[in-house]
Amino acid sequence: MNSYRVLRNTVVTMLAASTMVGSMAIGRAEEMGQAEEAGQIGQVGQVGQAEAEQAGEIAEPALRAPTRTIHRAVWFTRTAPRIRPVVRAPKVRNKAIAFRLVARRSWSHDQFQCLDSLWTRESNWNHQAHNPSSGAYGIPQALPGSKMSDSGGDWRSNPITQIHWGLRYIKSRYGSPCGAWGHFRSSNWY
Repeated sequence: MNSYRVLRNTVVTMLAASTMVGSMAIGRAEEMGQAEEAGQIGQVGQVGQAEAEQAGEIAEPALRAPTRTIHRAVWFTRTAPRIRPVVRAPKVRNKAIAFRLVARRSWSHDQFQCLDSLWTRESNWNHQAHNPSSGAYGIPQALPGSKMSDSGGDWRSNPITQIHWGLRYIKSRYGSPCGAWGHFRSSNWY
């Protein structure tokens, strides 16, 4: 249910309740007026008398008017804004991790650009990417995915482990991400 419906239902409920309380107060004031005229006010008791005075205060303006106004006020509610935590998309988070790891290896920004192009084509930076036809898995699309287990036992779910493995693989096989990207562009695999 959206917040508009909740607010609307709350306002309708409050209006119904205020109308009912107003009607009861008017009815109670009329009863007290009749009791006062009959001389029975002493029998009501202290609590009843307080209720009667309160009901009289509430009902008095309504009794003076020739027509009854049920509700004239406008309801406002102030709610605290919902603060949603900033959740980065996995793609953005995984790229940020890779950027830090590439910088630690003292590779240039151009090398990161090549890595970004390569892994965007391979897995779109999804650490759960799985190619059902070949069995390749993860950000670097390791074939088979279990090869990444030498970087950590959590290779299926941890993008950091996958990125570490992928960078080591690229360094040992192609020397740099731009070398791997050049090979990929010429042969459509790396």
